[in-house]
Amino acid sequence: MSSTTSTTSIAERRVNPPSTRHSRYLWAVFAIGIITGLLSPFRQHINSTTVALALLLAVLFIATLFGSRPALLASLIAVLVFNFFFLPPFHTFTIADPQNWIALTAFFVTAITVGALSARARKRAEEAERGRHQIERLYEQLREAFEQASHAEALRQSEALKSALLEAVTHDIRTPLTSIKASVTTLLDDGRAPGFSGDPGLDLEGRQELLEVINEEADRLNSFIQSLIELARIEAGAMVLRRRWGVIDEIVAAVLKRAEPLTRAHRLEVEIEKDLPAARVDSEAIAEVLYTLVDNASKYAPASTLIRITARRTKSEMIEIAVEDEGPGIPRHLRENVFDKFFSATETMREGLARPAGIGLGLAIARGIVSAHGGQIWVADSPNGKGARLIFTVPVGDEETSNGEQ
Repeated sequence: MSSTTSTTSIAERRVNPPSTRHSRYLWAVFAIGIITGLLSPFRQHINSTTVALALLLAVLFIATLFGSRPALLASLIAVLVFNFFFLPPFHTFTIADPQNWIALTAFFVTAITVGALSARARKRAEEAERGRHQIERLYEQLREAFEQASHAEALRQSEALKSALLEAVTHDIRTPLTSIKASVTTLLDDGRAPGFSGDPGLDLEGRQELLEVINEEADRLNSFIQSLIELARIEAGAMVLRRRWGVIDEIVAAVLKRAEPLTRAHRLEVEIEKDLPAARVDSEAIAEVLYTLVDNASKYAPASTLIRITARRTKSEMIEIAVEDEGPGIPRHLRENVFDKFFSATETMREGLARPAGIGLGLAIARGIVSAHGGQIWVADSPNGKGARLIFTVPVGDEETSNGEQ
């Protein structure tokens, strides 16, 4: 006997101890006895068919409740009581009429068949129930396995994000700090220079240049920290839009004024559709998106090339704003990635950059702002066949202020 069979037998004995098994047979005898006691006083008034049906019903319930063996016992006892109490001559096991032999045999076969079928149905139901419990256990195991796998994947992504963040922080904080440290050290050393023979020290222009380096690098650090805070706010769903009716011409003008130090080496062209409707947007947030696109265009496009800004109304009642440049462009396979956090430009895209590529948060923040407005942002083919064309849309804004907006 295999270990599986032994385990099953032990389990069955535990579930159905001898006292329980014996009680099932007692219940079978008791049920037939009850029906016999109830019907025997009226045997003169009821026919044998009614008695046979009542006894068959008892066998059926016994088979359903207790299984095939108690049902077999009930069938044998039912045949005996049917013959003894309900077939003439009464109170004997003698059968006078040959037709009663046929009736008794038919009753016995029917009782055995009904008991066997009911017991089989009960067994199938029990097997189905056990199967259901097994499926539930397997489902729970699979769910736990998936949760563990998801947890492992989340940890892996978390580690990857930590690595990317560490790399970005290492480069984009250390670089300005190094410049600030070098400039401050030079100024401090220059303060001690007069005490050293032959050291002319820094002139006024040299000091001014070092102070400008410190100021610029400090702004760069501040911008980096603000970007991290803004992205964290967007991802946490804590961004609050302060929507007001704004004119796109004014938003573009404000952005170009702010971006003047970045675009002075480029040619600018602005084309805004006539009678463009006002949009109910957070003007400062949308201006930040547009500034990010202009910043990227001026960073990647060579000097003296064209940066073109367009704004128009689409058929879907959206306002579409695009920024085009004449730089190296963005390969198709990277167009979705440029909006990811800490995306690093390829070497081809980095070639000829006038300024550092940055930490890859600007476009991620831009996407969050545009999405919060119910718009989209994407990279499209440039009409002139070169450079990059970044487009974003915002609704015209006829709806009422929704949750999360002021």
